[in-house]
Amino acid sequence: MKFSEFLTENTEGKNLHLEHIEDEVLNNGVSGTRAAINFLQSLRDMLAGHSETKVNVTTKWDGAPAVFCGINPENGKSFVATKGIFNKNAKLNYTDADIDENHPSEGLNAKLKVALRYLPKLGITGILQGDMMFTKGDLNSQTIEGEEYVTFQPNTIVYAVPANSKLAQSMKAAQMGIVFHTSYTGKTIEDLKASFNIDINNLTFTKDVWFRDAYFVDASGTATFTEEETKQITRILSNVGSLFKSANPMVMNKISASETILVHIKTFNNTKVREGQAIKNTAAHTRELINWVEAKLNKEILAVKMENTKKKKQLEKTEIMRFYRNNAAELKKIFDIQNGLVEAKNMIIKKLQQMRQVTSTFLKTDDGFKVTNPEGFVAVDKLKGNAVKLIDRLEFAHANFTAAKNWSK
Repeated sequence: MKFSEFLTENTEGKNLHLEHIEDEVLNNGVSGTRAAINFLQSLRDMLAGHSETKVNVTTKWDGAPAVFCGINPENGKSFVATKGIFNKNAKLNYTDADIDENHPSEGLNAKLKVALRYLPKLGITGILQGDMMFTKGDLNSQTIEGEEYVTFQPNTIVYAVPANSKLAQSMKAAQMGIVFHTSYTGKTIEDLKASFNIDINNLTFTKDVWFRDAYFVDASGTATFTEEETKQITRILSNVGSLFKSANPMVMNKISASETILVHIKTFNNTKVREGQAIKNTAAHTRELINWVEAKLNKEILAVKMENTKKKKQLEKTEIMRFYRNNAAELKKIFDIQNGLVEAKNMIIKKLQQMRQVTSTFLKTDDGFKVTNPEGFVAVDKLKGNAVKLIDRLEFAHANFTAAKNWSK
C-alpha cells in the first residue's frame, strides 16, 4: 500500500482529525503497519540528506478553533464555518445572524464573527481550512525570563513573539491571526476533498489579518541525522519490521475491523497518555488492558435493567473477552510494534525540534511559564497532499489532555 493511500483523514477525504502514525497499526491493521514503517523510512531518508524523498513536513500549530472559509461552490457566497461544515445539515455562516443561530457559545461566536468580517479581505477563491491563533483581544504583553513578548494562547501552548520584532508589530496591527494548512476542492460541499499541499501566495495582503501557511522548511541539509543516528533509527525500524513479520495478520486486521475492540484499545492507551506514562512493559500493559475491558463490560451489563438486553450484553462480553484472552501474546506484539514506531518517530521529532521556529513556545504553569517544544509536526505526501501527525505524546498530548482551554466549542 502506498503512503498516499492510507494517510487520509477518513474515507471521505475530509480533514477532521489527523491520526498519530503509531495508531495506524490499530486503525488499518496489516496495511497500516506496513505503510507506517515505509513512511518513517522516508522521513529517515529525508533527515539523512536525501532531498529526493516525496515528503514535506509542516509545523503543527496549536490553534483553536478550526476555521473553514472561502467561497461555497454551490452558491458563490463567502462563508466561514467550523467542522460543522461536514455535518449532514452543513452549518455554513454567511451572516452574523447565521453565527448566532449555529454557534451560540459566547467564545466561539465572537471569534467566528471576527473571521466572517475580515477573512473575505484575503480574496480566497476556493476553500481553506486553518487554525485561528488569535483575535485582537487575545494578544498580551508579558515579560518571560526577562524578555518582553507579545503572547497569545489559542489552546494549550502559549506562543511568544519578541515585542520589538516586525512579526509582533504585524500581529498587533491585525484583527485576527490564522495559520492555513488545508485546501479543498469540489463542486459541492458534500464532495469536498482535502489536500495538505496548499499555496497561499495568491491571497490578498491586508493588515487586518495576520496569516501564513504551516510549511516547515525542508529539513534536508539543515537538521540532519548523523551517520550513527541514521544507523540507530534503521535498527529500530528493522526490529519493528521483524516483529511485524512474526505478527498474526488475522488478529491485526480483526482489531481494525472491529470498532468496539479498536475503541477499547485506543481508549485504554490514552489513559496512559493522560497519566504521562510510557508503555514500557507491554506484557503488563496487555494484562491491564484485558482487566480494564472486562471491568468496563461488567459495568455496562450491571447498568442494563431489561433481562433480555442483559443476556445479550453478557454474550457479547463472552465473545469479546475470548478474543482478548486468546490473543494476549499477539496484543503484546502489537504494542511492541507501536513502541518501536514511537521510538523512531520521536527521534525524527527531536531532530526537527532543533530548527528555530517562527515563535517561542511555552506552557503556562502555576509558577509562570515553562519552555516547551511546538505541538508537533505534520508529514505530508508531496504528490497527494495527505498527512499524518508526528507528536511526542508524553510531552504534548499529556499537556493537551490536562490543560485548561481558553475557548469553548
